Amino acid sequence: MKYRASRAAAMGLLFALSIVLSFAESALIPPLPVPGLKIGLSNIVTMYCLFCMGRREAYMIAVLKSMFVLFTRGAVGAAMSLAGGLASVTVMLLLGAEREKRSFLFISVCGGLAHNAGQLFTAAAVLKSAMVFYYFPALALFGIAMGVLTGVLLRSLMPHFKRIFF
Repeated sequence: MKYRASRAAAMGLLFALSIVLSFAESALIPPLPVPGLKIGLSNIVTMYCLFCMGRREAYMIAVLKSMFVLFTRGAVGAAMSLAGGLASVTVMLLLGAEREKRSFLFISVCGGLAHNAGQLFTAAAVLKSAMVFYYFPALALFGIAMGVLTGVLLRSLMPHFKRIFF
């Protein structure tokens, strides 16, 4: 029983951290020239959950983050967050199965690209137009760069997370 309670507490703290990182990113980083682009600092928490806690916890964080977006930005934002988050976790999970052969950096970049793809498919469905896919090159370049950034940050923060949560 104690193990489940401590795991639930850790998940609550990780979810709160993801929300704080999202707010900090919105407050501290000026708007980017291409609409809709975000660095995605809160994805560090999702990756940590996937690599250190398990797939169930990573999916749970992705869903909780989407619920938070629903309350703060509305249904379309939540749908895009959910599609991107689930696509990202799924791709990272598939690539992470042989993590010894792949780096956090590579998995993070692929997760970022999957997140962008999930959001584009959702936008295409909402707008009923495939024109949004012309946006993919800009999103892909940014996704690669931000995947590198979040992968490097996760690698740097991993010892601190492990000390706090385990």
